[in-house]
Amino acid sequence: MKYFLTFFVVLFFIYFPSQAQNKVIQHNVTKGETINQIAQKYKVTPYDIYQLNPDAQSGLKPNTILLIPQNSGKQVVVQTKKSTPSTMHQVMPKETLYGIEKKYGVTDEALKQANPFLEKEGLQIGQTLTIPSNVILKNNTPITEKVVFHYVLPKETKYSIAKQYGITIEELERKNPEVVTNLPEGFKLLIKGNPETSRQKLDKTVPVSESKKEIVTTNPVKTASAVNYLNYIVKPKETLYSLSKMAGISQEELTALNPELAQGVIEGMVLKFPATIAFSPQVKKEYTELSNNKRSNGRKKLVLLLPFNISKIQGDTVNSTAMRLKKDKFLNMTLDFYAGALIAIDSAKTLGLNIDVKIFDSQETKNSSNVAALIKSNDLENSDAIIGPFYQSNVEKTAELLLPNQVPVISPLSKDLGASYANIFQSIPAPEAVKNAMFDYMRSKGGNMVAVVDKKKGSIIQFIKENHKDVRFSALTENGGVSAENLKSLFVKDKINYVVMETGNTGMIKTTIAAMLSAMPSFKVQLVILEPNETLDTDEINFGNLTKLKLMYPSVTRENESPEALIFEKEFRKKNKIYPSVFATRGFDLTFDTMLRLSQDKKYQETIDAAATEQIDNKFEFYKKEDGGYTNKGIYILYYDTDLTIKEAN
Repeated sequence: MKYFLTFFVVLFFIYFPSQAQNKVIQHNVTKGETINQIAQKYKVTPYDIYQLNPDAQSGLKPNTILLIPQNSGKQVVVQTKKSTPSTMHQVMPKETLYGIEKKYGVTDEALKQANPFLEKEGLQIGQTLTIPSNVILKNNTPITEKVVFHYVLPKETKYSIAKQYGITIEELERKNPEVVTNLPEGFKLLIKGNPETSRQKLDKTVPVSESKKEIVTTNPVKTASAVNYLNYIVKPKETLYSLSKMAGISQEELTALNPELAQGVIEGMVLKFPATIAFSPQVKKEYTELSNNKRSNGRKKLVLLLPFNISKIQGDTVNSTAMRLKKDKFLNMTLDFYAGALIAIDSAKTLGLNIDVKIFDSQETKNSSNVAALIKSNDLENSDAIIGPFYQSNVEKTAELLLPNQVPVISPLSKDLGASYANIFQSIPAPEAVKNAMFDYMRSKGGNMVAVVDKKKGSIIQFIKENHKDVRFSALTENGGVSAENLKSLFVKDKINYVVMETGNTGMIKTTIAAMLSAMPSFKVQLVILEPNETLDTDEINFGNLTKLKLMYPSVTRENESPEALIFEKEFRKKNKIYPSVFATRGFDLTFDTMLRLSQDKKYQETIDAAATEQIDNKFEFYKKEDGGYTNKGIYILYYDTDLTIKEAN
């Protein structure tokens, strides 16, 4: 590499003697520098630097030499072809690539070609972009461009197709007004370009199994079609992320439709949405105390399908029951859940709830169960609700069998998501929903979000980049460590700076914590994790530092010391001689919540649609999924307080 650079410098000065030498500056790259920082230092553009140093496009290495054109007089040009005029643009807060490209009428490909650093660094505040003006259409002069068609395949949607080609749904509908109201399978969609003969109705002779793309070169013809919109009023606690998800379009597309969103989401704001987008606004449910509501006079039937596997225990001639209890974690989990459920049943009796409860052994493994036989021999089709089985595959089988009778099947412990049935109620929030809840909270506080993610955490990096594009990543060093200097450079005054740290590497954790602590006199900072991190519990990490940074994380359960929680704990210890485990508390919370809902003067599903609830350690805030069934989004945001306790964030 050094030999190449030396040769390049020698070659440069052979072709550009004394005069050229006065018009370039040599810059020695230091550790952690970026092409954008260097460009700003010398008041030139990154594009100017890449012109003289094409090898720099693959990345900068410390102690290498860059040739920098002086920002005075005529610039040194090493290209033989004629250059075209360009416009400079400095990136402002909350700007997006989509918005900049639309503002100047340039394509994503052209902008990134003129600014190669965008591919590696992404868009950052303060960057100076070169806007290539030669791609802007002047005086409506038509140019030759490629035309791309797409044949609609089964189960494809306008959203998925638009996302595939990097366009908006609005653009797709503008080019194809025939699909504003529906999207026929096999339809030939115009993606890019405007050929005169592009409008084709559904062609049944075109097999959908053929290639999805057809490219033609022709001259464009202007077309226009009216796009209808509807108004949506922003509700409390809604964020740009939740609104874009609700509408089924990206945050950039939503902001392009509503430029005022660039200043933030404000309650009561009236937003414009494409009327053709099918979305169902999820109004945040109010938490309700169901025990105070009007109760039904009729008796309800609740069934618990729990995997005791009694026949297996009885047939075990090698291990005694006591020995099996020591070894079998799954059985212990089942018995803990059952013990908590029994206390819930007793509590319901004390309240006078009219509910008959039956408990059956589901005799299940991951791939089999006794569910079908139990349903048939015990008339479970007439149940008002069923809790269980434990394995998700068995939950889905149960739901499928009971779907004709619309019996609610509540999955008690599984996080897996498989086949969706309208009568499945997933009581454990999905892992993705848990992480999204953390980002939603940080946005609701107007925070500046910075991510420090280990290269080994590829799935987390991908998740953040795909779903939370307003999060900026802190640069890592060549050996994969944290650049403390770069991390602090991303902090913003007068905002709380949330540092999302995802790594199990002790060194990375210590460096991140040290950088944040040193920044505390000048910035508001808070440490955040998305998933449980065992390394933080080791002796190598100072717990006091975690409390100083108020370590925050999302959780499906909380630590509750309310009078109700203490009563449950006392009752459980009295009956079982031990403290309740998380599975025991889960058994109580889910069973008691289900019984309270069944006691209402309405069906279980109606109570789900109407209200969210909170029990000892768990929330139940169900929402309908697009593909069927319900999912729980009752998630806690917890943090370490300076008094060494864990508290719920407001």
